[in-house]
Amino acid sequence: MKKTPVRLLALTLVLAALFTLPACAKKPETPLSKTASYLQTQVKEPTFGALGGDWVVFGLARSGESVPQNYLDTYYKNVVNYVEEAGGVLSDRKYTEYSRVVLALTAIGKDPRDVAGYDLLLPLADFDAVVSQGLNGAIFALLALDSGRYDIPENPDAATQATREAYVEEILRRELDSGGWALSGSEPDADLTAMALQALSKYRENPDVSAAVERGITALSSMQEPNGAYLSWGEENSESVSQVITALTELGLSPEDSRFVKNGQTLASVLERFSCEDGGYRHTLSGEPDEMATEQAFYALAAIHRAEAGLSTLYDMTDVMQ
Repeated sequence: MKKTPVRLLALTLVLAALFTLPACAKKPETPLSKTASYLQTQVKEPTFGALGGDWVVFGLARSGESVPQNYLDTYYKNVVNYVEEAGGVLSDRKYTEYSRVVLALTAIGKDPRDVAGYDLLLPLADFDAVVSQGLNGAIFALLALDSGRYDIPENPDAATQATREAYVEEILRRELDSGGWALSGSEPDADLTAMALQALSKYRENPDVSAAVERGITALSSMQEPNGAYLSWGEENSESVSQVITALTELGLSPEDSRFVKNGQTLASVLERFSCEDGGYRHTLSGEPDEMATEQAFYALAAIHRAEAGLSTLYDMTDVMQ
């Protein structure tokens, strides 16, 4: 059929419109998505370990960002191999090694009670061994056990069988007279106080816990600088900000809670002062991208995302187990 000039003009206009349409708009890059990409680029072969492994996988799995399944599969394979070669003994003195890998495995939907035939919860049932490490031991054992609402196994080799109540009491026992917690000394430490609040967050029906939590929140607020930052050895650092954000979200509080907004600066805006163009985060404002700072900042951003999306908290991984 012969095309008329009118039809040819119409076709030309349609084609011109199609070619001048903007490309499909990309999803805006957020600090969370940028750091997710950065971590996967920096840590190509995740495995068991405090850096470049468990915390990276934990954060990615809880972030809601897209993560290739083979990345998570690689991590699990490497953990299985490590546990098998170690005969199930990750450490004989640092029991946070067990807690950390339990958190990461739970986050990716793997059962920590059977890794190469070993139950990685079993060491956490030895109360004396866990708390011999200090406050960190009790805090992270409780976070790990509660992450999947795991039953504490019976440990026949333990002098004192661990219970949730015993770990809670241990954390309460170590509270400073002025409120808050520290590894040593009489002055509260922001990181340790925030971590203790994370662990205690699910036990606030206990009046003693509830009161200690309120004192801890007050201590954290009072430790902030006028610009909203936290100091460590006299210098502003990002990890403290990350831990406080995580604590508030675990407690069901907004990181923009008025007690933590100083001169218009929110915790999120303070954290972003430490961000780098490539997606990493610095430990201090004058430093280079730092692996530990980046991992902690990332899971703090994931905690904010989960709170804003109405999802379970960072450490409540019962959503994975449904």
